[in-house]
Amino acid sequence: MNSKDLANLIFPNINLTIDDLEKRYPKRDLPEGAMVTRFAPSPTGFLHTGSLFTSLISARFAKQSDGVFYIRLEDTDTKREIEGSGESLIKQLAVFDVIPDEGYLSDSEEKGNYGPYKQSMRSEIYNTVIKHLIEIGRAYPCFASQEELAELRKKQEALKEIPGYYGKYAIYRDLPIDEAIKRINNGDPYIIRFKSMGDHNNKISFHDEIRGDLELTQNDQDIVILKSDGLPTYHFAHLCDDHFMHTTVVTRGEEWLPSLPIHLELFDTLGFERPKYAHFPVIMKVEDGNRRKLSKRKDAEAACSYFLEKGYPKYGFIEYLLTIANSNYEGWRNVNLDKSPYDFKLTFDKMSLDGALFDIEKVESISKERMAYRKASELELEVETWAKEYNKEFYDKIINNREFITNILNIEREKDNPRKDYAKYSDIYPIISFFYNDIYDSIDKNTLDWTVMKSKGEFKEVDKKVIKNLLTEYLDTYNVEVDEDTWFNNLKDLSAKYLFTSDRKAYKANPNDFNGQVGDAAGFIRLCLAGRKNTPNIYYVQKILGKNEVVRRINSIIEKF
Repeated sequence: MNSKDLANLIFPNINLTIDDLEKRYPKRDLPEGAMVTRFAPSPTGFLHTGSLFTSLISARFAKQSDGVFYIRLEDTDTKREIEGSGESLIKQLAVFDVIPDEGYLSDSEEKGNYGPYKQSMRSEIYNTVIKHLIEIGRAYPCFASQEELAELRKKQEALKEIPGYYGKYAIYRDLPIDEAIKRINNGDPYIIRFKSMGDHNNKISFHDEIRGDLELTQNDQDIVILKSDGLPTYHFAHLCDDHFMHTTVVTRGEEWLPSLPIHLELFDTLGFERPKYAHFPVIMKVEDGNRRKLSKRKDAEAACSYFLEKGYPKYGFIEYLLTIANSNYEGWRNVNLDKSPYDFKLTFDKMSLDGALFDIEKVESISKERMAYRKASELELEVETWAKEYNKEFYDKIINNREFITNILNIEREKDNPRKDYAKYSDIYPIISFFYNDIYDSIDKNTLDWTVMKSKGEFKEVDKKVIKNLLTEYLDTYNVEVDEDTWFNNLKDLSAKYLFTSDRKAYKANPNDFNGQVGDAAGFIRLCLAGRKNTPNIYYVQKILGKNEVVRRINSIIEKF
């Protein structure tokens, strides 16, 4: 009996060879320098922010080099698989512009010539390669029970040895072939392990596209490559897939660096050309002064669904991720505001070597800046789409009068430096809801704050008769058909009559000589119209509400005095 007999016993129905697979999946015909990159998620839950970062950057490198970006579903961990999560991942990626050129699209759809793109459907490929490894003596059946493995661990711990299944601890590594065949024929359970020729006392040299030249400890572990359920492990499956799908650059998180010696030994053993590797920085968060990885368990923002639910615009969040990706992105963006963020060319040498700190305030700052320059009609459509899924009350109001919400969103939007009120779609309704009569009429008018600031941190009440007379006369002279400057100058004249000064220095020096400043008078009008002291530009608020509604609202307040 020889190794071929053992291989045929384990894989009696595999008649393909590696050469057959090479012909089935020929090298891609692409321009020189074109990258083939991939995103290979497991269908085990939600789309992690770190995964979105990796997939977005991987896709950009492929597209900017006229290459190919594909998605492969790594679904061999059946115990952790969550039904439907694979398709959900694809849909969420598409929201953030991560759309594959080929690969897995859904459980019933894929495109491309290098599939199947679900690992659970690629058994013939994996088994062909494993059969070859057994034939050349670089893989073997291992019959170790859980009890035997536990005993090995105890010995290693007692001797303070490196844990694992290797060397003298690989107890079935050198089992005679005849004995292995006998045990298989007897029905003994087994797995398949890779036979490593490495030595953990030696180093290997390797060049990472981001981290440069590295020295890593050589692999000596006889890792499992085929589990007892007949499915391959991640380490082995990804090696076969990246080779036969002709991935040129494996882009993944830096947490995979310790596994790299395993993968390189597998490539070399099979005579497969090594792809390049680029290990991205992990997205971190500071907690109690210490850095830690953004956590699914602890951090709501670890899930991309968080940003969708809150209504962060995808273009703001994408740009934030690009600032993490390349240190020179922000400088480029500041002088290229008229260009698409995808006009920026990513480079590996500008990527951070340390974990990038997640900064929600930076996300909001970028989103505010980008939302401020959107056309009102574009923003209305974005908000409507978001509200349809996440805020039914707001959605119903939007579709009842789209022109109304568009006019609200357009307040001061056409200026060179427009207002930056909103960081996300969910910010909008709380800020502008007072425009709607049912919301305004539900406000408790008896609790409105009619104080003005006397000095820093000190406020004073204004005589209600003064406020009533000011508001009454304002209605008598009401006119927003004039331009904003004329309207405000008229308000200043009226305010002065009731001792609301436009001279800040005079007020600061002698606040008791005045009822307040002209801004306070404008604030009282704002309070009447919105029930709050902070609103978008009050001149445009009045134009949108219309004279009849302005008069109605102010009168409803005057009646309370």
